Amino acid sequence: MAAACLCAETYPKIEEIIQAKGATPDSLIEILHAVQEEIGYLPQPVQEFIADRLGISAGTVEGVVSFYSYFTTVPRGRHTIKVCQGTACYVRGGKRVLEVVAHHAGCGVGETSPDMKYSLEVVRCIGACGLSPVMTVDEDVYERVKPTKVGELLDKYE
Repeated sequence: MAAACLCAETYPKIEEIIQAKGATPDSLIEILHAVQEEIGYLPQPVQEFIADRLGISAGTVEGVVSFYSYFTTVPRGRHTIKVCQGTACYVRGGKRVLEVVAHHAGCGVGETSPDMKYSLEVVRCIGACGLSPVMTVDEDVYERVKPTKVGELLDKYE
């Protein structure tokens, strides 16, 4: 889902989610998943709102959000690029692939491009070490990625 604005209409939607999932601390992860699905990300004001409604500290919510890689505090692009920097990928050119991807995407690691097209992440292992360096775009896996081919790979995505 594309990132929604944090306007007055957002908070009643979040309140509905909280009530539907159960306004208890035990429902926190389920609520966070549903809210991120609804508005696209979990910025600090939303985390504080959820914490208040569940009667827990904002630090507790922030701890959960920062622990799980699924959650994001910034809007995500339409396509998520993950570049492996595990040992095999790194020694076989993964660092250079990451540099070229960042340049082509127009954003750094943990960021989203200004046009909201890409979000860039680093992962430590995709599980294809024999095919390194490896990267993914959404659900598509690219093996033995050459820096010179990154632009061609990314240009496939609208």
